[in-house]
Amino acid sequence: MSAPKETLGFQAEVKQLLNLMIHSLYSNKEIFLRELISNASDACDKLRFEALNNSALYGDDAELKIRVSFDKDARTITISDNGIGLSREEAIEHLGTIAKSGTREFFSALTGDQAKDAHLIGQFGVGFYSSFIIADKVTVVSRRAGLEANQAVCWESAGEGDFSVEMVDKAGRGTDVILHLRDGEDEFLSSWKLRQTIRKYSDHITLPIVMKKESWDEEKKAQVETDEDESVNKASALWARPKSEIGDEEYKEFYKHVAHDFEDPLAYVHAKVEGKQEYTQLLYIPQRAPFDLWDRNARHGIKLYVRRVFIMDDAEKLMPVYLRFVRGVVDSNDLPLNVSREILQESKDIETIRGGCVKKVLSMLESLADSEDAAEKEKYANFWKEFGRVLKEGVGEDFANKDRIAKLLRFASTQSDTPDETVSLADYVSRMKEGQEKIYYVTAETFTAAKNSPHLEIFRKKGIEVLLLSDRVDEWVIGYLTEFDGKSLQSVAKGGLDLGKLEDEAEKKEAEQAADEYKELIEKIKTALGEKVKDVRVTHRLTDSPSCVVADENDMGGNLARILKAAGQKAPEMKPILEINPKHPAVMRLKYEETRFDDWAALLLEQAMLAEGGTLDDPAGFVRRINDLMMALSAK
Repeated sequence: MSAPKETLGFQAEVKQLLNLMIHSLYSNKEIFLRELISNASDACDKLRFEALNNSALYGDDAELKIRVSFDKDARTITISDNGIGLSREEAIEHLGTIAKSGTREFFSALTGDQAKDAHLIGQFGVGFYSSFIIADKVTVVSRRAGLEANQAVCWESAGEGDFSVEMVDKAGRGTDVILHLRDGEDEFLSSWKLRQTIRKYSDHITLPIVMKKESWDEEKKAQVETDEDESVNKASALWARPKSEIGDEEYKEFYKHVAHDFEDPLAYVHAKVEGKQEYTQLLYIPQRAPFDLWDRNARHGIKLYVRRVFIMDDAEKLMPVYLRFVRGVVDSNDLPLNVSREILQESKDIETIRGGCVKKVLSMLESLADSEDAAEKEKYANFWKEFGRVLKEGVGEDFANKDRIAKLLRFASTQSDTPDETVSLADYVSRMKEGQEKIYYVTAETFTAAKNSPHLEIFRKKGIEVLLLSDRVDEWVIGYLTEFDGKSLQSVAKGGLDLGKLEDEAEKKEAEQAADEYKELIEKIKTALGEKVKDVRVTHRLTDSPSCVVADENDMGGNLARILKAAGQKAPEMKPILEINPKHPAVMRLKYEETRFDDWAALLLEQAMLAEGGTLDDPAGFVRRINDLMMALSAK
């Protein structure tokens, strides 16, 4: 099969990435070998998986392995595998573009600080491009399993603006990545250096990584290659080895392989489960959230093995969606080797394994959260900052573990100066006021809006702590989390405020007198506002503001309604309840206002809606009313 050589341009993001790779990761340039070996291992795993249903893909080459070689004269390093290989279309797609959600966010997050950007690059997971750290040209020759010898593709680029592709002949399936070294990178043209790097970063790879055996040549007074292969790595499944034989560094390097991350994991757990089900789990929590964390369909967390044989990437049934950030492997002794995604959907064995994995992850998080060690507590704070909003989804999705998840939740409160200063529900309950029977919270679009909500005024006066919920997911969470430790959760912006034992008899009597004294005014305001409100009443919440709006006990809150509308969903039309503060001068004046009463009443409602973060149906009318009333006051 012959086809002309074609030159194509890189996607714009790839150009940016190549520049960053060369400059930001140069201080740790040997990681190129780890990344390319990891990719080669993945290619072999994919062949194993596809061959479960089509053993002919192996042909006469069933022994999977990775080969590393170098040529001093040509100044090249070659990493070869006999895995699944690439077709022409796949080479263009995988090597010339970055098809990832979050690409734009990734580049906008770059700071220009090379050290920080290096972490982001690793987090984004684009290992192949690390080749250009040491190479000024990269050639990829690949033949996909099942295609003829003359249907191989040759992809080549100097890492600048474009790349070329052409069809070539290749004897066997798989991929050869040939690195043409830059000047000054000759240290890698050494068997010792390559072997040392492989053992440092890739010893855990389950496939043999082979190089030509060397022997001493007395005549040349040097080590020379022989025709015999030898495995450089241990080539054994790390998770299958006893924990006592595995060092912390080995666990960390395996994480970087399985997660395609450049950073160490935040925490990990390695356990063998025995009983009715026998399986091994090695699960990791990353330090940083991936850019596609909010894509609930992007699942690339858990690799499934059966008796050390790779079955599938992205085994989504092994971990619920709210734990989609977890990385690692599960190796079962009981599942069939030909297990499919369809079988996973209905397998009781998988349900058991999934339940065990969830419990292990939650236990790992509980250990960090409950630790008295400052470093461990700091780890949990970092976890919460990166993954807390995702973990919150579990309250509504995992009924069996809802109480465990609730204990792991963290929220800002009125005692917080920043949204990162958070409190657990258990800590909140432990410092509740004597006589306090409920956990109070307020929802808003931002931390600042929540902290400055007029609904908090009476709570500040009495020194009662209120949780400030400003994540969008919070509105969904509290729909499922109605109580904690026997204490019900109560919105400070819904229903009639009942502080129970926190309110003394004198305050209750004063409130009753105010309601009676302002009865006539309330009726006038109701008439003036008409269908705009559900009710008007004297407030118990306000100490400084003239008015606020609240939702009826069983109605949807204003913040949730705004979130639904912003998401393009239809929210039910809910009329607010207007509460007025009888001690505020503006309200006191309104008792005697005759000429512009309707405007004043409308202004009380509109400013209350704006203070809660709402929008006005007629903002121009609101501005006109303010201007007219200001002019009327200045004329007096």
